[in-house]
Amino acid sequence: MKRFHKKHILDMASLNAEEIDHILNTASALKEISERPIKKVPTLRGKSIIHFFHEPSTRTRSSFEVAAKRMSADTFSISASTSSMTKGETLLDTVTNLQAMNPDIIVMRHSASGAPHFVAKHINASVINAGDGMHAHPTQCLLDLLTVRDAFGKIDGLKLTIIGDVFHSRVARSNIIGFTKMGADVTITGPCTMIPKGIDSLGAHVTYSLEEAFSDADIIMALRIQKERQNNFFFPSEREYATIFGLSYDRLKSINKKALIMHPGPINRGVELSSDVADSTESLILKQVANGVAIRMALIYLLMGGTRDAHSN
Repeated sequence: MKRFHKKHILDMASLNAEEIDHILNTASALKEISERPIKKVPTLRGKSIIHFFHEPSTRTRSSFEVAAKRMSADTFSISASTSSMTKGETLLDTVTNLQAMNPDIIVMRHSASGAPHFVAKHINASVINAGDGMHAHPTQCLLDLLTVRDAFGKIDGLKLTIIGDVFHSRVARSNIIGFTKMGADVTITGPCTMIPKGIDSLGAHVTYSLEEAFSDADIIMALRIQKERQNNFFFPSEREYATIFGLSYDRLKSINKKALIMHPGPINRGVELSSDVADSTESLILKQVANGVAIRMALIYLLMGGTRDAHSN
């Protein structure tokens, strides 16, 4: 296996197609570990990983923790509410104190766009961006790419439609960049108030017609309505959003009978997706969660210089 030369994973823009493919292939190989009766290998024994989450998280945080433990790394978790930042400590002071503990990797989620990039310039440890503001969420994009490749056997030439709160979505921005780099066509749709100006410059086609957006899509990704980021009203009510833009099984099948469904989670059931869509055989949502562990295993392994067999007992 060739060596991975990146020190940090900060966004999809800084990864080229060959590097993305290398990450996906590594993750595919590591999936087998999670299927064993004893789901653990000693590959990263002695390595230490700090999970520093300035924002709430369930799937991403637990996925990183499971991934690290399956590779036998030591993990330490810090949240903003339990850190000295509540006492007025700056972000730089916090991370330089963390660096003094000599971790190998800091997995970081922060409400400020660009915070992981700032941290990466000031510490020796590798930094993995677990989501920064409305900017980027590279590991979510990578697990989405792996999920699509598993389902279709390819990414190149597929058509992905993303619907919903694109304005506030770091997932949408990362996926537009990542899927486009891997040869997919990306279409954006949703309420006009939730489609930011200039989003097409990232490589996506913008349409406000659901028929146009859905009719020939191979994958439809619904985004969560991010109530916690909305200081203004971007739509009249959740009921109206669900009526006009929500995906029910009948609506989906009336427009497109073949598309598979994805969602980065958590789902507002009955708003972005009805339960009969979220729990349908066309849904890839739980496969996304499972692939999240494999992708994060692959990233910590590759950042630690992994080139030997990671499967060894």
